Amino acid sequence: MSHAIFENLFILELANNHWGRLERGLRIVNDFAQVVRFNNVRAAIKLQFREVDHFIHKDFRGREDIRYVKKTEATRLSKAEYRTLVKAIKERNCIPMATAFDEASVDLCEELDLPIIKIASSDINDWFLIERIAETRKPVIVSTGGSTQKDIDDMVTFFANRNIPLAVNHCVSIYPSEDDELELNQIDFLRQRYPKNVVGLSSHEYHDWTSSMLLSYAKGARTWERHIDVEEDGIPVSPYCSLPHQIDQWFKAFHKAVEMCGGTGTAKRVPKKKETEYLDGLVRGVYAKRDLPAGYELHHQNLEDDFYLAIPLQKGQLSCRETMNGLKLTRPVTKDSPLEIDDVDSPYSQNESLRKLIYSRGL
Repeated sequence: MSHAIFENLFILELANNHWGRLERGLRIVNDFAQVVRFNNVRAAIKLQFREVDHFIHKDFRGREDIRYVKKTEATRLSKAEYRTLVKAIKERNCIPMATAFDEASVDLCEELDLPIIKIASSDINDWFLIERIAETRKPVIVSTGGSTQKDIDDMVTFFANRNIPLAVNHCVSIYPSEDDELELNQIDFLRQRYPKNVVGLSSHEYHDWTSSMLLSYAKGARTWERHIDVEEDGIPVSPYCSLPHQIDQWFKAFHKAVEMCGGTGTAKRVPKKKETEYLDGLVRGVYAKRDLPAGYELHHQNLEDDFYLAIPLQKGQLSCRETMNGLKLTRPVTKDSPLEIDDVDSPYSQNESLRKLIYSRGL
């Protein structure tokens, strides 16, 4: 299976399971799908799956003093509601995916035919869950918040041995994260250590929606995740969540990063014509110091006596880049005249593509 599914993929997570309210979830899906479409990006909208009755021990259900228990129960959704949300995500041309927090949730991922499964930072060494996810053969994204190097090494090796695509997202599990807590250099570390995996960024910063995108793209991140929410029902939006207009800024920063970084980082770029034309204007051409007869041979020891280099370079003229031992004049050249490609017997005069290049540059 190919890792291409992760390339330039944005993951928009419905924060706190949209407080367990289906209509709120549908509103979030609709609002953000419009932003995705307007910015012409590939995006997944991600849900959170928990089989609540088994996820929480029976003796602790209903506890108001344990934050995670209280939030999990307050935001639970039925299978039918999840199915409605997945249908809405697909209809709006986004990719449905989910973070599966237990084995029963993986069953639901299969039942709803989700193409990607997310492993949360908290579950990076929950091997009961990881092995069940691997049984699906679906591509997996894992966040690395709070992990050890061995945790990530084991995870990468496990999925590589099973030929299951895995994206590794740098993540700092601090909600929200200050700018000095982002540790974006970890993207460099992950790319160097796991060159066969797509590396991404799951981020929770809240000061702007541009800087980390520009930096992370330039460092080689190719998948990104943020929590999303809308202002509705009087429920305050968590500071680590992004509103639609902020995700719009985020996507536009991505397009700017692509524009500024250009093509591949693994091969020499091809200069644009306007760049080569500008530089050609700075290159010195070869001029004769005196009248030279046909049959004259250029050698390094007589170049300084009989030729000089000066701007401007003229069309058809040899430049400082092309002089070589053994060139022979095929016709006379007068003093202060440019030495042209048709004046010499050389590889340049015999190569049609080089001739065309030399005649297309200069004044």
